[in-house]
Amino acid sequence: MNVLFTFPLKDELKQPLIERFPELNFTFSPIEDATVERASVIVTYGEDITEETLERAKQLQWIMVASAGVDKMPMKEMKKRKIPMANVSGIHKTPMAEAVLAHLLAQARALPTIYERQQKKEWNKKIHSTELRGKTALILGPGAIGQEIGRLLQAFGVQTIGCNYSGEKRPYMDNTISFKQLDDHIHEADFFISVVPSTKETRGMITKDHFKKMKETAYFLNFGRGDLVKEQDIVWALENKEVARVILDVYEEEPLPKTSPLWSLEGCTVSPHVSSFSGKYLERSMPIIEENLSRYLQGRNDFVNKIDLTKEY
Repeated sequence: MNVLFTFPLKDELKQPLIERFPELNFTFSPIEDATVERASVIVTYGEDITEETLERAKQLQWIMVASAGVDKMPMKEMKKRKIPMANVSGIHKTPMAEAVLAHLLAQARALPTIYERQQKKEWNKKIHSTELRGKTALILGPGAIGQEIGRLLQAFGVQTIGCNYSGEKRPYMDNTISFKQLDDHIHEADFFISVVPSTKETRGMITKDHFKKMKETAYFLNFGRGDLVKEQDIVWALENKEVARVILDVYEEEPLPKTSPLWSLEGCTVSPHVSSFSGKYLERSMPIIEENLSRYLQGRNDFVNKIDLTKEY
């Protein structure tokens, strides 16, 4: 059986893989190569999978996505062909939670101001700083990433409210509400943090009405997917002082166009979709990939992190 990795692997990750699965024929090459036509399994970051790819991959039995989001894949065609798919959900929780906390601490302790004054060689003790303790964070999407964010924030004395589709209780959340209850609790949040994937329930979920209900001192952070909210609504919220600060790692359009007002809008922090980056990304991915390859060889279909094609996560 042929397994195609559409991205390169370092030797220290590649060799153990090849040695563990001698019955598999591994190829490491771009999706454009003819190897896709022989592949039974494709391991990909997801963005290079198109309807044309699926048409060419006549022997394809399963796709392993070395990412958490699958929204950039041809889901309509995947559903039609009923191609099983799994991802590496959960590996991003450490770098993403640390990124969220870093941004919040930087703002609370006025680090941008301190850095700016250092460049000017300005000794000025008039700093508008505060602390996280006693604040409330509403975490939209308390899955693996959201729970790790909650765990870290609780250590700093922050009250956490998880918000998911069902309202079912989640670890490291002091309270959990459903999407339908969001409007009734959004005013409680000092920090509104979104880490939800792109699904039919979450696309366009946050609107001007939600910003109107937030505290004027609130921070809005989006580290999930850019289609949660329209850029024009974020711009409107900042220009009308509906929230104090917006911190973004994801956008409706990526790369963010240079013409976007978000780049220079007061109160807006632009991060170029890097919160999940870590030198340990593939190191954490490989155990999940290897476990799923093992199950595949056993004829099993109960993959780790198997995607529900109807829910798209």
